[in-house]
Amino acid sequence: MAMADVTIYGAGIFGLSVAWSCARRGASVRVIDPHGPGAGSSGGLVGALSPHVPEQWNDKKAFQFDSLIMAQAFWDEVAQVSGRQTGYARLGRLQPVADDAALALALSRTEGAAKLWQGLAQWRLRRREDLGAWTPASATGWLIEDSLSARLHPRMACTALVAAIEASGGELLREGRAEGRVIWATGVAGLEEINAHRPRAFGNAVKGQSALLRLDRRDCPQIFAGSVHVVPHVDGTVAIGSTSEREFDSPVQIDAQLDEVLARAVDEVPALEGAEVIERWAGLRPRARSRAPVLGAHPVRDGEFIANGGFKIGFGMAPKVGAAMADLVLEGRDEIPDAFRPEASF
Repeated sequence: MAMADVTIYGAGIFGLSVAWSCARRGASVRVIDPHGPGAGSSGGLVGALSPHVPEQWNDKKAFQFDSLIMAQAFWDEVAQVSGRQTGYARLGRLQPVADDAALALALSRTEGAAKLWQGLAQWRLRRREDLGAWTPASATGWLIEDSLSARLHPRMACTALVAAIEASGGELLREGRAEGRVIWATGVAGLEEINAHRPRAFGNAVKGQSALLRLDRRDCPQIFAGSVHVVPHVDGTVAIGSTSEREFDSPVQIDAQLDEVLARAVDEVPALEGAEVIERWAGLRPRARSRAPVLGAHPVRDGEFIANGGFKIGFGMAPKVGAAMADLVLEGRDEIPDAFRPEASF
């Protein structure tokens, strides 16, 4: 490969999406990660791409909405160039309505979605009895159905991104020399590096545990109930997750907290009863102090850039994060929301 125009440290979802967005604009890219692609939280199981509620609109919600709308074309192109499945499908999401207050709130959000989602997606109320067996329990008999939520298979998606980058002339290395513009997308390790230079924490690791069930519901929507995501995948599995642990002894140890999540999932979604658990996973997710992605000029590496803080929404934000960072690094066009800049986490 000739000298790289852009070097990205970190081959998680942000690093790979930025690399792909730069490569598809004709830049030569080099991705360096000693652990290989998707080795951290991007190699997990869940893959829920879901919006914030359609109310109290702000730059973060607008950015996420744009990214979710971009996702179909983004992942279709990755699949076409790579020749690999990503597991992406925009099949929507179901959520139970707990009581009359929640029902009134859901109705008001229906009006918000009609305005804020620009007719590109719906948020509506449905009777549970009209939707069949693949539904969560609901004390009111009502469910929220939104058509903006999508799913993908995290491992398939990362593998496809790697293949698309390589097919476009990019390279992925375990070690190597930085050339051109440099972007750090190193997740938890990157946050810890910044913490060492700041009087208070810039960000932290949050542990998540999830599980994979053998159950083919590949054409069904995802479900969010009892604070648990239930996500059917294209390969005939269903992902269940996840915990959100600020304190932990081991980043990869599976414990009883995951058993509690699984039990809650079965209580909320009876159709899961009896499904075989075929994998359990634990890992660390990078959470910035601002709780938003961190994009822009690197706060401690002069002249370099950062794309970090995906936390629970990294895959959903990835298409727009990739585009915004490519705009900044390749074209000098800065349209990053103030809430996403490193200063927001100081």
